[in-house]
Parts: sequence; C-alpha cells; structure tokens
Amino acid sequence: MQRYELEAWLGDDHGLTDDQIDELLRTADDIAERYPDEDDKDDREASLTAAYRLMTESSEELIAELANERANARLAERKAFVGLRQIAVTRINNDDATEAGFAKQAGIDRMTVRKWLGKR
Repeated sequence: MQRYELEAWLGDDHGLTDDQIDELLRTADDIAERYPDEDDKDDREASLTAAYRLMTESSEELIAELANERANARLAERKAFVGLRQIAVTRINNDDATEAGFAKQAGIDRMTVRKWLGKR
C-alpha cells in the first residue's frame, strides 16, 4: 500500500499525526503479507480497520466491542445451522429434497446432511 492510498482510505478527518500514519502504513504492509491473496481483501480491510481504531480508541472498549460482535456472529451462525438442520431433516424425510440438492442449496457438505439424518 502506498501512503496516498492509505491517506485516501483514512479520509480527511482521521486524527492521526504523520508519525502515526507512517506506523499505520508499516502495519498495512505487514497485514498485506499476512493476507496476500485477492480473496483475503475483507480480512485485510478488517485488520487495517482494527489497527487504525486501536490508534484512536480505547483498546478495552475496542476489544469488548469485537468480542461482543464475535459472540453475536457465533450465535447467529448456530441459529442458522440448527434451522438448516431442521429443514434438511424435514424436507429430505418428506422426499421434498435430496441430500446432495439440499447440501448444495444450503452451502454445506453432503456428509453433514447425512450425519443430520443419522446415516453417518
């Protein structure tokens, strides 16, 4: 990442000194090495955002916020997973779906569906 790219990403109201921008630029380079693939774009963005926020906010509040966000995401994932399991069992047992078809539609592997059905 070039400095002008970082400054564009930060915008005009970032509140950082030149030294802090230099430090964030070094951090951005480290992040780019950690997440080198194009598919890692979201990870790079989240990591750089956290690094910036760590420079401008209370670390305790930031940690608490992200920990809460993670807990909520896990709960949402669990609810979705349990819901998909129920739908799979119901639809497949009613011959409204196939194991492979449901797995593809739900974005999970067929072996998981088979496990839900007691076939594994």
